[in-house]
Amino acid sequence: MNRCLRTLNVLCLLTALPLLAAAQTSPTTQVLTDTTGTASVAVRTFPPKAVRGTLVVVAPPQVLLNNKVDRLSPGARIRGANGMLVLSASLIGQILPVMTLRESQGMLHEVWVLTDVEARLLPAAPSYSFAP
Repeated sequence: MNRCLRTLNVLCLLTALPLLAAAQTSPTTQVLTDTTGTASVAVRTFPPKAVRGTLVVVAPPQVLLNNKVDRLSPGARIRGANGMLVLSASLIGQILPVMTLRESQGMLHEVWVLTDVEARLLPAAPSYSFAP
């Protein structure tokens, strides 16, 4: 009957609401707390192969990574400090602390612009990263 289906749909929606709320928090984000237990700042976690560096976009796709000429791959994703995608042309001339991943051809494919807190917490040459 139609009434039974509506009730079932409402019940399914009500059981899914907590799951949707949990999906709002990113699995790649850690929340740091101070000694009082209050959350102070959210810090992203990065893949183990991510390398820390300094990026300057010269003329997309040409970039300088740690003062060496490099290139963004076709379809490269640059995530800003707020986690949203950023166009490389909007970053021309800015000196940015970043975490990067390379693709199989050696070009930069994933770039995360670090916040001030992340830049202070992540060392300039992390022990878990390697040079390609």
